Amino acid sequence: MNVSSKAVPLPEPSCLKISHADPNIYSAITHRLLFHFSRTNADTPIIIVCVGTDRSTGDSLGPLVGTALARFHSPLFHLYGTLDEPVHAVNLQETLTLIHEKHNNPFIIGIDACLGHSASVGCIQVVDGPLRPGAGVNKQLPPVGDIHLTGIVNVGGFMEYFVLQNTRLSLVMRLSDIIASSLYSALKQWNLHASSAATRER
Repeated sequence: MNVSSKAVPLPEPSCLKISHADPNIYSAITHRLLFHFSRTNADTPIIIVCVGTDRSTGDSLGPLVGTALARFHSPLFHLYGTLDEPVHAVNLQETLTLIHEKHNNPFIIGIDACLGHSASVGCIQVVDGPLRPGAGVNKQLPPVGDIHLTGIVNVGGFMEYFVLQNTRLSLVMRLSDIIASSLYSALKQWNLHASSAATRER
């Protein structure tokens, strides 16, 4: 991750956690993402890695986000992980190796579903640092990302595989829509800001 030589942004809490029902959720997530983007250089490649599989309702959050983002056909980011081409436990390490071979010093955003306390179900988190995919089901997988977004899709702590299989699709769809829309909005705003700054410097 590159650090700009310009003014250093003020520190913010390392984690945003907000309910999908909060009326300010889109602006809150977008603002937090812009804060993280401000720590990169304008020419840093943005990579989005959406982890999960459509074979489990609860674990389909990542591929649903990736499929929604793919519809934008945007040059603002490079995308890995959709319903058609998922990134999951079997190919995650291979995907990360490919990313670092193709992209020079990228800024990586990991996206995945997770389980949590009952009061947190339906929340979205934006967290500084890498995603730990598979931790909720005791899998040892490589960490993903400079930052990550997770949607808490159900209650954890007991029979995690069964819980993921029996998660409400409506909630997963809602969370994926919010994440995809907020992320794309933040990327557009960051690109506009970066382009304006570059123009002023000429």
